[in-house]
Amino acid sequence: MSADRLSALTSWNAEWTGLRAAVLGLSMTGFSVADTLAELGAEVLVLSESAEEEYERLLPVIGAGLELGSLAEVPAALVEFLPDVVIASPGFAPSHPVIRWAQDAGIAIWGDIELAWRVRDKVLRGDGTPADWVLITGTNGKTTTTQLTASLLVEGGLRAAPCGNIGVPVLDAVRDPAGFDVLVVELSSHQLWYLGQSRPEGELYPYAAVCLNLADDHLVWHGSAAAYRDAKAVVYRNTRVACVYNKADAATRRMVEEAEVVEGARAIGFDLGIPGPSDLGIVEGLVVDRAFLDDRSRSALELTTIADLDRAGLAAPHIVQNILAASALARSLGTEPESIHAALQRFELDAHRIQVIARHSGVIWVDDSKATNPHAAASSLRAYPGAVWIVGGDLKGVDIAELVADVGSTARAAVVIGVERGDVVAAFRRHAPVVPVFEVDAGETGQVMNRVVEIAAGIVGDEGTVLLAPAAASFDQFSSYADRGHRFAEAVRDWIDRGSADDAGIPPSAV
Repeated sequence: MSADRLSALTSWNAEWTGLRAAVLGLSMTGFSVADTLAELGAEVLVLSESAEEEYERLLPVIGAGLELGSLAEVPAALVEFLPDVVIASPGFAPSHPVIRWAQDAGIAIWGDIELAWRVRDKVLRGDGTPADWVLITGTNGKTTTTQLTASLLVEGGLRAAPCGNIGVPVLDAVRDPAGFDVLVVELSSHQLWYLGQSRPEGELYPYAAVCLNLADDHLVWHGSAAAYRDAKAVVYRNTRVACVYNKADAATRRMVEEAEVVEGARAIGFDLGIPGPSDLGIVEGLVVDRAFLDDRSRSALELTTIADLDRAGLAAPHIVQNILAASALARSLGTEPESIHAALQRFELDAHRIQVIARHSGVIWVDDSKATNPHAAASSLRAYPGAVWIVGGDLKGVDIAELVADVGSTARAAVVIGVERGDVVAAFRRHAPVVPVFEVDAGETGQVMNRVVEIAAGIVGDEGTVLLAPAAASFDQFSSYADRGHRFAEAVRDWIDRGSADDAGIPPSAV
């Protein structure tokens, strides 16, 4: 296919027949890409090292080919297929051999988000236009903010769908025959990297966008902290109405200042302090908007109160920041303050996100297994100062020393898990030597959390908090952060049911 024909593929109604597309990965996202392309009439070859049985069974039904096997080297089948475009699932890093091969060969590289944007006009609104897109990224808080934003918009009367990295592929939302007014799209840094490779005809023009925060993460995938930051900054490119940023995080402000946006787009700040004009923030326990009202220089609109959020279990500082960001996005689309207040009264956080799983005999057990990097764990520790901290796992190339030096010293004790325990223990010895540290070296996944709970119960005694906030990924010992959280909760319930807290004891010596 000629470059001109490829560039013209910017509508569901374009001529997709004749396009040769290679799809990398057969996850939920990969299948949504293959299914969409097959529906459009393209010739599709899926390449994957493994495949779930359901997806493998469905590919022939939709008319797509499948090549299973190692992708450590460029498969001969891919070279023979010679695609016009390679569409990669987010797990494929820029350094992957197939991605490098496509770049060297001058083959267009898309992610699923670019494909979804190109065909966003499949289902139109009543006014004949596609749904608006709101983009959400950040090192932490993406999923919660995406869910919040969608909930606020729905309460305000709009048909809104959370999608993207949250678990529902954007292509599924785009093709939903019911149609939506707004797609609230959570984007990982991996997806944003692929958007950064877009040619002009494939670039997004979001209605509003936010980067919630920035801290080192996924450094192995991106290759450097600078590359990770640059990928996150793509979220603001071509924003039409509102660039929402975190006033407490200078990196997000710089992203907005440097972004190429549509003329007239506004910068909207948020933090936990008193807001200035064009900001959202907190005034004497009130969550207020000074951005989306006529007299923003002298007045503000009340959205909710910290007391109300506390009653709803949403008052942890980092959750309040997510609420401010979501409110800014919803307000940019016209959601009224009354609707925001009503929606927040009913909103519930997902499991494994600073979730209180038990209160027993004066002890609070908290599951924040979703805190998979130091930035997220720091927020949890600030919400529960003096907790017995369960920490460790796959550090993903990130140095945990700064976290330990910054807030680790506030912990009552640390219970260290994971295959990279040595790095965590060394960080405590150097930066928080007064904190007792206990290692859990249980070799089997099924035994790890039982031992963790025994040790933590012995430390916390009759009063205090035990906090699972690992600051690391889970794949060294568990199948996912959810699996890690579930096993922790089960171990806590078993411990309480046995009623043997008095017999726990602390190991003979801490490291």
